[in-house]
Amino acid sequence: MTTNPEPEGRQIPVDPDALLFPSEAAYLRGQSVNTLANERVKSGGCPFVKLGRSIRYRRADVLQWIANNSFSSTSEAGVCNV
Repeated sequence: MTTNPEPEGRQIPVDPDALLFPSEAAYLRGQSVNTLANERVKSGGCPFVKLGRSIRYRRADVLQWIANNSFSSTSEAGVCNV
């Protein structure tokens, strides 16, 4: 059995202040890089750092974003049932 390699061919840093590539942040969130890019345009997503033309995510911000978006029911999350 093989495991999926982590993005960028390296282990994702565990230091909370480490700057992650978008693919690493997306991997931690279980979402696509495109989802993160769309959130940057529309706002409301995970905080990011812009270094010149490069985008990075602080690991602590990604984990905090995940914690802030954890719910126990769809009504708590504000999901509209149609």
